[in-house]
Amino acid sequence: MKLRESGMPDEGYWESLFDVGLILDRLKIDAALRDVAELGCGYGTFTIPLAQRISGTVDTFDIEPDLIQRTQHRATHAGVFNVRCHHRDVFVEGFGLPSESRDACLLFNILHCEEPVRLLREAAKVVRAGGFVYAIHWRHDPQTPRGPSMDIRPHPEQIAAWAEETGMLVRDSGIVDLPPWHYGWRFAR
Repeated sequence: MKLRESGMPDEGYWESLFDVGLILDRLKIDAALRDVAELGCGYGTFTIPLAQRISGTVDTFDIEPDLIQRTQHRATHAGVFNVRCHHRDVFVEGFGLPSESRDACLLFNILHCEEPVRLLREAAKVVRAGGFVYAIHWRHDPQTPRGPSMDIRPHPEQIAAWAEETGMLVRDSGIVDLPPWHYGWRFAR
């Protein structure tokens, strides 16, 4: 299922909107994490740096075959061989990973979807007890240069409420400031 307002801009412009190192640092994503799932690899903007930080494998998923190919190409070109790219509709088929098999799952700029609680629940299912679901989203500010329309862009507290509604996730952090255009949450399973 394609998400509403989920089109990707030009790769160079897209990558200019993130301070990837700062985001991963502030979310405390490092080698303490072994195996991680990522939904929506896009151009591999986070996939490659993530794979370079963790001690295991990144299983990344996208519905767009071109984006899967781009991410795989970038991983190979960067000499990163702990990335497995999956062309899969997680909304229809789930992650296809064993339950409670990952240390973490990343949901970056994706919770403006039609069923955010369902998506958070699917992410929580693949994360082991004591693991994390990391979520970032565009600030709820019309001055951001990108992101979904304000009427479907979630407020930070809305994302926290959705996570708690799963019955599987609890806040492990307060709202994490991710300049220049994002905020994030770390939810524990």
